[in-house]
Amino acid sequence: MQLDGIDIFVKVVQAGSFTKAAKLLGMPLTTVSGKVALLEKRLGVTLLHRTTRKLNLTEAGEAYFRRCLRVLDEVEAAEKELTTKRSEPEGTLRITSTIDVGHIILPPITKEYLKRYPKMRVELVATNRLVDLISEGVDLAIRIGSLKDSTMVARRFLESQASLWANAAYVKKNGLPKHPRDLEKHQCISFSAEKNNTIRLSRQGEIQTVAFPSRIVVDDMESTKAFVMQGDGIGLIPQFLCEEEAKQGKIVPVLPQWTWGSLNLSFVYPAQRFVAPKVQAFIECALKSLKD
Repeated sequence: MQLDGIDIFVKVVQAGSFTKAAKLLGMPLTTVSGKVALLEKRLGVTLLHRTTRKLNLTEAGEAYFRRCLRVLDEVEAAEKELTTKRSEPEGTLRITSTIDVGHIILPPITKEYLKRYPKMRVELVATNRLVDLISEGVDLAIRIGSLKDSTMVARRFLESQASLWANAAYVKKNGLPKHPRDLEKHQCISFSAEKNNTIRLSRQGEIQTVAFPSRIVVDDMESTKAFVMQGDGIGLIPQFLCEEEAKQGKIVPVLPQWTWGSLNLSFVYPAQRFVAPKVQAFIECALKSLKD
C-alpha cells in the first residue's frame, strides 16, 4: 500500500479547494494538484470533479475519503502518542478567538506560554467570523457560549458577567436610568446579536425585556467599550473587558442590580484520541494564569 498522496487528497477535501489545501500544507498548488492526479491514475478512478467554482467528490471518492480519513487518524494518533512523551512542546500553535478576547485575554497568557516553552511560536487569528478549525489548520479556538459542533471538544475556562456601563461625562449630561424601562430615554450602543433594539435584563428572578434604542450598532464588545468610553451612550460590556476602567472610575455601572447574564468562554479543539502537547500546555497555562 502506498500512502503518498493520500494525505494531500484528504486535506484537499477538508479544505474544500486545491488552493486552500496548498496553503495549509505549505506546498505549491501544482504539487498538490499533481499528487492527487497521480493518486487517481494509480487507483484508476476519478476521485474529484473539478470546476472553477466548486470541488465535488465522486461516489468512489466519497467512500475512499472516509476510509483514508480513518487510516490517517490512526497514524496521527500514533504520532501524538509518541510526542506526548516529549518533555517540551515545540513548533507552531495556531489559535483563533474573537477580536476582543484576542486583544484582552490572550496576550498575557501567550506571553507566559512562550516564556515557559521557548521552542514554541504562536500564530493568532483574531476574527469575529466562525473559523473552521480543520479546514483552516487551526489547533485551538476560544469560543463564547455553548458548543454546537459534536466533532469538537470544549473545555470551559472563564465565566464573565455582562452588565450595562456608561462613562462619567455621559452620566453627568444625561443622568442614570433608575429602572430598565428608563433605557428607552437614553442613547445606547447596541450589539448586533440583540434583536429588534431590545435588551433582556434580570434581577433576582425578575426579567424585563425593554427598549434599547441605538444609533450605533457593533459586532464586538471591544467596539462597544470604545463608544462607551467616549460618551456616546450606554453599552453592554463583559466584566473581563472593563475591569481596569471600572477600577479607575472611567466608567460607571448602569442599573447595577440588573444583569444581562454571563458569558462562558471555552477552549475548543477537534475531538481526538491524543491532545497535542502544545495544545494541552497552552490550556494548562491559561487555567493557571486565571488562578494567579
